[in-house]
Amino acid sequence: MIDLRDIHKRYGRVHAVRGVSLEIPKGQVVGILGPNGAGKSTTIRMVTGAIPPTTGSVRVDGLDTVDDSVRVRARIGYLPEANPLYPEMRVRDYLSFRARLYSIGRAERKKAGGRVLERCRVDDMARRRVGTLSKGYRQRVGLAAALLHDPPVLVLDEPTSGLDPAQIAETRRLITELAGERTMLVVSHVLPEVEKTCARIVVFASGEVRADGSPEELTARSDTRYVVETKPGLGPKLIALPSIDRVETDTLKDGYVRHDVTPAEGRDPRAEIASCAHGAGVELRELRREVEPLERFYLRLVERVSDESRAEAQA
Repeated sequence: MIDLRDIHKRYGRVHAVRGVSLEIPKGQVVGILGPNGAGKSTTIRMVTGAIPPTTGSVRVDGLDTVDDSVRVRARIGYLPEANPLYPEMRVRDYLSFRARLYSIGRAERKKAGGRVLERCRVDDMARRRVGTLSKGYRQRVGLAAALLHDPPVLVLDEPTSGLDPAQIAETRRLITELAGERTMLVVSHVLPEVEKTCARIVVFASGEVRADGSPEELTARSDTRYVVETKPGLGPKLIALPSIDRVETDTLKDGYVRHDVTPAEGRDPRAEIASCAHGAGVELRELRREVEPLERFYLRLVERVSDESRAEAQA
């Protein structure tokens, strides 16, 4: 449904997007994650046809976003971070106005407006002026407007920005409900937002894709360590095991010793640890695997890329 082929975007000397290639199949919900200035919003603007790539190609539903810009935009519902609402208009009138922009005929406008009002749970606010609504309701009105023409692709840029916890939860529910109906891109710099709503996460940093996969796949790439609690005497034996790279030891208040074990690359040392403890006659109270949280993996990745960029700039 969305196909990016080696796209670059330059603004003078600034290389904002650097060789991004992505294939997003029909019906998939993808989180575009990255810090401010990572290139994710620029990439989204190229997907929506708002700006062309400097080089490379972007296709949506088989159509090129430059050569077939108008037809591409007709297939996309876009909720930008700065929600474009007219505060003096009533909600129903605003949706009717947006429907005319989508060239929806008069007979269909009322029907389309009623459908999205109900879908986004703002039908009880249809007669209210937009400017009197809470931020959460204004976000829902913006989402309703993006859905008016029933697009196969939906792009949401920071959909929960500025919302309170209850409004965030409601917006997540709406995104989850819409997930099975259309291809969706959810752009954010907040990991929990994409982790809870998206089947796939693409991490941008310094204008490039740095990680791409399901939350589970990215977690599997995170650092793993093993926590071992034993009676004293096992530490020196653990560090000698071939499956272990490093051991950090701490004596607990109850007399047991905690060993934080970093495995050798690609190794699972649990069987060797258990065998070692048994052979040494040392009581093994606990042996568990701890996986680095996805948020920590993301922050570590972004920090590493930032350090590399600074080193490049200095060189």
